Amino acid sequence: MTLLITHTRIASENSPDLVSGDALIADGVIQQIGENLTAPAGARVIDARGRILMPGMFDAHVHFREPGFEAKETIASGSEAAINGGITGVVMMPNTRPAIDSATVVANVLDIAKRTARIPVYTSGCVTKDRHGKELAGIDGMRGLGVKMLTDDGDTTGDAAVLLRAMQYATEFGLFFASHCEVPELAGPRALNEGAMSYRLGIKGSPACAEEIIIDRDIRLAHAAGAHIHIQHVSSKLGMETIRWWKSRGDVKVTAEVSPHHLLFTDEHIGDYDTNYKMNPPLRTQADCDGLLQGLIEGVFDLIATDHAPHTPFEKSQDFISAPNGITGLDTALVSLYHHFVEPGKFGWDLVVKRYSAEPRRLMGLPVVSIEVGQKVECVLFDPEAETTFTKEFMKSKSQNTPFIDQTLKGRVDLVILGTEILLER
Repeated sequence: MTLLITHTRIASENSPDLVSGDALIADGVIQQIGENLTAPAGARVIDARGRILMPGMFDAHVHFREPGFEAKETIASGSEAAINGGITGVVMMPNTRPAIDSATVVANVLDIAKRTARIPVYTSGCVTKDRHGKELAGIDGMRGLGVKMLTDDGDTTGDAAVLLRAMQYATEFGLFFASHCEVPELAGPRALNEGAMSYRLGIKGSPACAEEIIIDRDIRLAHAAGAHIHIQHVSSKLGMETIRWWKSRGDVKVTAEVSPHHLLFTDEHIGDYDTNYKMNPPLRTQADCDGLLQGLIEGVFDLIATDHAPHTPFEKSQDFISAPNGITGLDTALVSLYHHFVEPGKFGWDLVVKRYSAEPRRLMGLPVVSIEVGQKVECVLFDPEAETTFTKEFMKSKSQNTPFIDQTLKGRVDLVILGTEILLER
């Protein structure tokens, strides 16, 4: 495939300015970038006037549910949802059935991904067997198959001594730890944030301190072990400030992520018990949203990750307390970030590329993708003037438990290319 994309604007992590020009692609590699390039014989030409060419996004926190919960999502459907949203690589969480806690399960998951996914799919592994928090998982076997991230995601590794021992053991092999932070006894039913909205709805809430205590605990354990700790889906301003304080010390390796839904929504959006806004950690207050946004702009958060968590319509149609936590995010993330933050000028495309493409790949020890001569093609063409309506027909995920369902937002993913293959073209 030889392709000339003309009159585009190129985004990178290194500058808030978009660079105008043409890009010539051949044999899966960017051959030339410049003004007024000439198309070789037989090349296809795409006039990308007004559109933005950027690296493919990378999501380091997704739940693809396979094996064990294929009615919610499969590796095939989840990866198609990623492509639909301009994402060309993902990292699966290990809370499947069986849990991804051994080399055998890792090998099975990677084999399914190789056969059914059109993008690279990586997986994390459990810290403890079956995520029970007691006995260490088969860490060395998983490492031998390329696992770099260890997490009991969805469950806190409750025994601090077990987590410390895991950190002391696995850090020597170059693995790092990702923490879903909560004190179960404090978090309670985990239905929504403890505050005015929980009192109004008559539902016991989960206080932010349930998350903040474990953020501090797990960073302290990493500090003691000399480990790298990654804090997942931070939802509170104080949690963000705790991470900022630890980073300012400079004597512990800590990274952190924030999810689009914790930047965009508050517990007030729950309204009349809308389960599409039920997640863990829960949506909190506007002050928390504002603080998280500031933390993202300042660089306290190293990356954006969706925590893509599909559930069936039947599950989400239950009452608010009984319905499972989680929303989908892969189909919607890039467009929603543009609509709510880039287009209004709250931050630029450079932040999106850095935090949702480059840094997640760095976290996983992967080469960073960029729009530069000589680089393998892994790119997205985005139309900022078009619109996207997130109907059930548009979504590629098997589940549509998202607050964005049937909403129309500004921006559209028009083209996704990986190597020599056009994965998506609208």
